[in-house]
Amino acid sequence: MNTTVVAVKPEAKIKKVISGIRNLPTPPIVFEQIQKVLNDPNTSVGDVANILSEDPAMSVKILKLTNSAFYGLQREIDSVKHAVMIIGLEAVRNLVLSASVLNMFKANDGNKEYHEVFWRHSLSAAFAARLMAKRFRGGEIFNPDPAFSTGLIHDIGKMIICCFLIPEHTKIVELMQKNPDWPEFQAEDAVLGFNHALLGKELAIHWKLPVRMADAIGYHHHPAEPNDSEDFAYLICLCDFLAHAGSIAEDDAKAARYQIPPAVFEFFKLDAPEINAVKGQLMEEYMKAETFLKIAGLN
Repeated sequence: MNTTVVAVKPEAKIKKVISGIRNLPTPPIVFEQIQKVLNDPNTSVGDVANILSEDPAMSVKILKLTNSAFYGLQREIDSVKHAVMIIGLEAVRNLVLSASVLNMFKANDGNKEYHEVFWRHSLSAAFAARLMAKRFRGGEIFNPDPAFSTGLIHDIGKMIICCFLIPEHTKIVELMQKNPDWPEFQAEDAVLGFNHALLGKELAIHWKLPVRMADAIGYHHHPAEPNDSEDFAYLICLCDFLAHAGSIAEDDAKAARYQIPPAVFEFFKLDAPEINAVKGQLMEEYMKAETFLKIAGLN
């Protein structure tokens, strides 16, 4: 008697993993509320400020970030409502997301060394995304604020693997040690049957983040594949590489695992001198990241 083995699709495996995790980190209520009101075309600055005022800790973070070197404002902002007026509704949404995600995984920092390298890389990719969003075609294609947030959480699937799939994470690390030229997603595919990018996409969908952001996360290693990221996958792919290659978060040997796909070079019309110039600018931007580092507990 012949038996047919039906292969389980990666998406089905990922949904099972997500649904099976107890205490899966979720954005705070304030983020859900802001998402809801910002989807309403009649939302006002006051509506958003009122929501933030119900979460004093988040309000303080928004003010700190608004007044930090990240925005480089000429005068100090002393109220949340003023902050929303100055930096805009989209920027506030993304700052709340960034602050929320940085705190969500603090309780699961058993592997502190991995966590520190992870968040430094994530911040570096976020600053690279913001920088390239402003540089590319005069900033007409990508909005720097969602670019920053997407860069910050592009590898969030790795945190799920590290924190909640601990035996599998150990196998992935061992496999990478045996195959030093493999990028991490290749080792993940071999062990799990899916990788952190696809896991991060499913998590973004679970958190009800915009489809553009979810697909940018899911396809940041394969941006030329059909997706609904509105080309953000190209941006995040490039910025992931810049963050690795800039040697900000890790050593050169690990950075050598990562290469820019030809499709990304073609999309951005880049050459080696421009890549090096961006690396230099990225280092300068990253040095301004003190407030984000403090929120992440890395400084």
